[in-house]
Amino acid sequence: MNWDQLRLAVSNCTACPLYEKRNQTVFGVGDENADWLFVGEGPGAREDATGEPFVGQAGQLLDQMLAAIKLNRGQQVYITNIVKCRPPNNRNPSANEARQCKSYLTRQIALIKPKLIVALGKVAAQNLLQCEDSISSLRGKVHDYSGIPLIVTYHPAYLLRSLPEKAKAWKDLCFAQSTMQSIE
Repeated sequence: MNWDQLRLAVSNCTACPLYEKRNQTVFGVGDENADWLFVGEGPGAREDATGEPFVGQAGQLLDQMLAAIKLNRGQQVYITNIVKCRPPNNRNPSANEARQCKSYLTRQIALIKPKLIVALGKVAAQNLLQCEDSISSLRGKVHDYSGIPLIVTYHPAYLLRSLPEKAKAWKDLCFAQSTMQSIE
C-alpha cells in the first residue's frame, strides 16, 4: 500500500471495537521521509476531534522536547501511535486493539524508512519491542526494531504528571540525538 491507500484503509478500519466510538482516525503527521519516528500509544479526546496525534498539553510538551534537540514537527520528524482510534476514557489500548492496528504501523514504518524510532512510553515500547519489560529497564539502551535503532523514553502525558522525570526524559533525548549522530 502507498500512503493514500494506507490512509484510506485506516479510515475505513472496523477491525476492533474502537472504531465504534471514534470521531475520526488519527493516522499520523509529519515528514513522510523522516529520519526520526516518534510513536505514542493512542489518541486522546483532542486527537480524536482533530485527527492529528499529540495536539493537547502532551503534544505541546512533545513539541518542546523536539525543539530542545533542534527538531520540529513536520521536518525530519513523523509522529504516530500504536493504535489509530481513541481508547475510551484515555485508557491504554488492549493487546487485541494494538494487534489489529499493527499492520498499519508496520506499513507506516516501511514507507517512512526512519533512521531512528523513539517509543514514547511503556505501551509504545512494549508493543514495538514485543516485550513486557518495565520502562525503566528499557530506557538508556539502543534496541532493534526490524533493523532500525529504537530508543525508549517517557510519554509526554506521564511527564506532565511526574515533573521530576523530565530530567530522565532529557537524558533519553540526548541519548537519542547522539545515537542519530552515530548513524548519520
